[in-house]
Amino acid sequence: MEIVPVKIEDAEELLSIYAPYVRDTAISFEYEVPSLSDFQDRIRSISSILPYIKAVEAGEILGYAYAGKFKSRKAYDWSVEVTVYVRKDCRRSGVGKLLYHALEDSLKRIGVLNMNACIALPKEDDEHLNNDSYYFHEKMGFHLVGTFHNCGYKFNTWYDMIWMEKFIGEHQKYQRNVRFGEWTVKND
Repeated sequence: MEIVPVKIEDAEELLSIYAPYVRDTAISFEYEVPSLSDFQDRIRSISSILPYIKAVEAGEILGYAYAGKFKSRKAYDWSVEVTVYVRKDCRRSGVGKLLYHALEDSLKRIGVLNMNACIALPKEDDEHLNNDSYYFHEKMGFHLVGTFHNCGYKFNTWYDMIWMEKFIGEHQKYQRNVRFGEWTVKND
């Protein structure tokens, strides 16, 4: 398996991975699957400044991950929001873990210090959502920092949203700027 940057030409295959999460789960709070054009715009916007990567095996994309700006104001530059989606038939195979390790490495090298994850959480497991994402992030070294109650409504159900964070660099008094747009993927 290889972890490489996403290209605009990957949008259709990535969208086919993402669409079931929108249609069938509360993992994504989107109600409608984005158009191919909208998804391409998302890739362009994100990958121009922060890592947007994919896991590829035998020419097929098994999953993808990316980092987006946490907030738009300058003081938040050292923090990002991270996201990972794995093809349904490849879940629990280590793809997400490999993607997050590569994403973290890329982010460290450009000077990002905080990885933040926004995760939907059920009050109790249902057919649309369970706690797997919480446990995955916990295993990846993230810690719970906050809960927003009943803030997402999908499938006639109210869901909580939690924030988890992971520090990946040293916070200093005189911090170097993040080198947006200079990210690369290093395959070991």
